[in-house]
Formats: sequence, C-alpha cells, structure tokens
Amino acid sequence: METIWKPYKKNFTYSYSLGAFPTFELLLARPKDVLEVLIHSSFTEKEKLQSLCKANQVPYQENDKLIAKLSDKENVFVIGIVKKYQSTLDSQTPHVVLVNPSNMGNLGTIIRTCLGFDIKDIAIIGNSADLFHPKTIRSSMGAVFRMSLQYFDDFQSYRKNYPSHEVFTFMLNAKEQLTIDRCLKPKLYALVFGNEATGLPMEYENVGTSIIIPQSSYVDSLNLTIAVGIGVYVFSQNGKVK
Repeated sequence: METIWKPYKKNFTYSYSLGAFPTFELLLARPKDVLEVLIHSSFTEKEKLQSLCKANQVPYQENDKLIAKLSDKENVFVIGIVKKYQSTLDSQTPHVVLVNPSNMGNLGTIIRTCLGFDIKDIAIIGNSADLFHPKTIRSSMGAVFRMSLQYFDDFQSYRKNYPSHEVFTFMLNAKEQLTIDRCLKPKLYALVFGNEATGLPMEYENVGTSIIIPQSSYVDSLNLTIAVGIGVYVFSQNGKVK
C-alpha cells in the first residue's frame, strides 16, 4: 500500500494519527475506521501494537521510509491511517460550541480538555481549522476519536438542531461573572466560545446568557484553550449552585 499514502492534504478522504499514543487511542476507539498502521523498526512496543491490530483485523506494515515521508517530526515511530468520518452530537448531553476556531493546535487541546471533563460533544460553527489535520489529531493526543464533533454553517443551524440547550456565551463585555458559587448548571447547556483572535461577534451578546471569566486587569483576555478549560470545569461540577 505504500504508493497510496501521501503527505496529508485537506481534500483527502483519510488522515494520519502521528505517534504511538494517538494511534493506540484510534485503534481502541474507532478500529473500524483504521485503514492501516505503519510501524517503525525501532518502535519498542511493536508486539503490543501488532497484537491490537490483529485483534481488530487492521493491516499493518513496518516501513521506516514511509513514516519519514508522511511525518514532519523526527520522533514519530507509529502512524495510523484513519478514514474520515462524520459525527452527530448527542441531544441529551452538554455541548461546547466553537465559533470559527482557527488554530489546529488549540482545537486539538480543546478537544482533549473537554474529554477530560467528560464533555464529548463539540459543535464547530463556520470556517475553522481542519479537524482531521494530523496536527489537530496529535495535539488532541487521540482524544478526537472519542468525541462527537459536528460542523454547522452558522449558529442558527446549530440551534435549529439542538433547541433544548441553554446557551451561555463567553464574552469580554458580559456583566455576568462566571464563578463556581454563582454558576447555574442546567442539565443541558451549550458553552459558546469565539475565535482566538476576535472572540465572539457582538450579535452573540443577546444570545442566551453572556458571561465573563473574572480576571485581573493586567491581561486583556485569556487564551481560548484556557477559557474553555475554565468554562467546562466550572460547568461540569456536580449539582446546581445558585
């Protein structure tokens, strides 16, 4: 199969998990979507990986040259080739909504953070970083394979599909501060975050409840990944606090 696999492009029907850990996660979470696994001759857990491939009837090959061709990192000893797939959000669980996220590293980190707090559904609105880019997959450490992520052209399309979620928009001009002791936690909620550079557009100010994470005056805003981490942590705490 060596002649099939080429350096990644967005229009491909497949992508790559670069590294052993995300590839193990891929095999454990979505074995039916794995097209092949590439193994470096110096990989120390070769038998464990081959055994997992065999158990899931996934083809594999040892090919140092092809790994070097497909990866832009020197420390990659395993590559999983994954077929691109579509997901649908669970209508009965909380959501995180990302509006025009532009950085693949941030997107992967957000995915991993949400999974860490047991939020497994993310809506992506408008133009965004490539969900299946190897950089996104690797920065998520394979968490992306345990998530449901769904694209929408605009926020209205998301709301049409999931009207029961109570919406909380994170905005710098919001008057309502987010703290653990003041956070309402409805069963179904959608936490909405804007772009890394510009945040949410002003039209989101009157969508649901606008909230702000309290911070000192020494910084103008929090990094998007940090803001999402704080938001999902506070909202994922047990019980309701008024």
